[in-house]
Amino acid sequence: AHTIVTSKALNKANTSQEIFFEMELPKTAFITNFSMEIDGQVYVGKMKEKEKAKKEYEKAVSSGQTAGLVKASGRKMEKFSVSVNIAAKSSVTFILTYEELLQRKLGQYEILNRVTPKQRVQDFQIVADIYEPQGFAFVEATATFLTNELLYLVEKTAHISFSPTREQQRKCPGCKGTLIDGDFIIMYDVKREESHGDVQIVNGYFVHFFAPPDLPRVPKNVVFLIDRSGSMSGRKIQQTRDALEAILKDLHEEDHFAFILFDSSIVTWKDSLTKATEENVSKAIAYVRELRDRGATNINDAVLRAVRMLVEDRENDKLPERSVDMIILLTDGMPNNGESNLQTIQENVHSAVGGKMTMFCLGFGNDVDYSFLDVLCRQNKGLARRIFEGSDATLQLQGFYDEVSSPLLLDVDLRYPDNAVDHLTKNHYSQLFNGSEIVVSGQLINGDPDNFLVEVFAKGVRNRHVDFSLTKNCCLTVTLRHSVKFMVIRHKKVWKRRREHQDYLGFYTLDSHHLSASVHGLLGQFYHGVEFEVTDLRPGELQENLDATMYVKGQTLNVTRHWQKDFSSHMKDGENIPCWFVNNDGTGLIDGRASDYVVSELFNTAF
Repeated sequence: AHTIVTSKALNKANTSQEIFFEMELPKTAFITNFSMEIDGQVYVGKMKEKEKAKKEYEKAVSSGQTAGLVKASGRKMEKFSVSVNIAAKSSVTFILTYEELLQRKLGQYEILNRVTPKQRVQDFQIVADIYEPQGFAFVEATATFLTNELLYLVEKTAHISFSPTREQQRKCPGCKGTLIDGDFIIMYDVKREESHGDVQIVNGYFVHFFAPPDLPRVPKNVVFLIDRSGSMSGRKIQQTRDALEAILKDLHEEDHFAFILFDSSIVTWKDSLTKATEENVSKAIAYVRELRDRGATNINDAVLRAVRMLVEDRENDKLPERSVDMIILLTDGMPNNGESNLQTIQENVHSAVGGKMTMFCLGFGNDVDYSFLDVLCRQNKGLARRIFEGSDATLQLQGFYDEVSSPLLLDVDLRYPDNAVDHLTKNHYSQLFNGSEIVVSGQLINGDPDNFLVEVFAKGVRNRHVDFSLTKNCCLTVTLRHSVKFMVIRHKKVWKRRREHQDYLGFYTLDSHHLSASVHGLLGQFYHGVEFEVTDLRPGELQENLDATMYVKGQTLNVTRHWQKDFSSHMKDGENIPCWFVNNDGTGLIDGRASDYVVSELFNTAF
């Protein structure tokens, strides 16, 4: 996601004033540009690594210079803030550009924009254009501040817009404040028609998105390892009970599960894992409802007990052969009983697990050593998540479980030809979960996409080996002033009746609404729409085509109905759409003659 935030402020006072610009952006995003325009002069910022930036920021501020800094702000966001002194009657335009890799979770991508103007704005706009070669499965947009009166203003297509007037932004009749204060969220997913995923090639680099559809889930064997030490008292233990009850109800009958409670002592619900039958789940729910806090925290022995339980049940053939073993640890504090050296605990667990199972950790509250849990999980093919204390902690616990509760593939290995790719990112994953996605990128050697072979090896309910030969479209993206994007895509047309192909270029404008009304050119003259009327439909020379009369730009033209491939939403196969074709090189439709738009040499011609 490529996000551009533009804010313009005018100093109406008769004296100079300090004007502030603040913007919250996702913690996973990175700033690629910040600039200010003051009285026609553009000042472009320099991006620095955080620690270095903090030192330079303090130095700049102390000497009276303009500088901005990014700081943490809440659970998911960071705040970028900057101030500048503006002369009387002058204006300043702030332009912030940031980017982030969207991660697919629970079957969708999410773009979150924090919107806090703190006052009603004369020209308020949120505009999003989403371009996905595979096409869309769905697109949704919502906001935490949307009222029924504003809901109809949100357009929900690949082009999303929200533009309330200054009056519509009013918090209440007669109020000066604005109701625009919260998160504007876009959610979507793409069509997934092929099991091998989608590969996009741009400027000599490739990205492979792998999330095959319609796979059966792999049964799981999960040991829930629950901290019941004294620090879990009160709302924490209640929210844990509520979350576990909901999680138990979500188990499938082919799953197996166990509970281990720990404080200074370790208590198991049963000595081995139990099949998730309706009867066993009901008994487990009754057990969980009696969960109470007590004692200190012995993480080392508790985790090792969970590992032994899974290993013994696996050795005694109590678990399905093709299933995944996992441990889910929930704790809110530091180990203070038994082994307390964090590195020793990590080494003990890593040695005991031996790569045979996956570990997930949930760190509850602010007192937990999250970095310790993060390393513990990464060493054992899993991941950690911080659970923030609050009224929604139960939902946070359930949400994390939902992400990892349905494994589809195990030991996923994505292989690419050694002689064709370089600088490959991580291409081996322990699991692929339902609703998630694996993303691998790299550089093509010599930039050659032809015969780009990808092999995917993985284990599922059935052994699964996917391989395919893929010849992809090449794409060049050009961005002007960090806002208007043009894409030139090389398409390969394969003729079914002949063993040959013909390359051709498709030229796409993604952000034409950012261009001024005075833009021109062969395509530019149509960016802001042209009024026309088609009448007198009649049979054409070919039976399947129609001829008609078109009135456009004061001209009367004869046009013919044909079908044309549109690759703007599906780069690989395109979409057939009906078009009116104008004869005689577009005479009467375009301004001037077709020859006016032909140049002898693209890079040696002045425009």
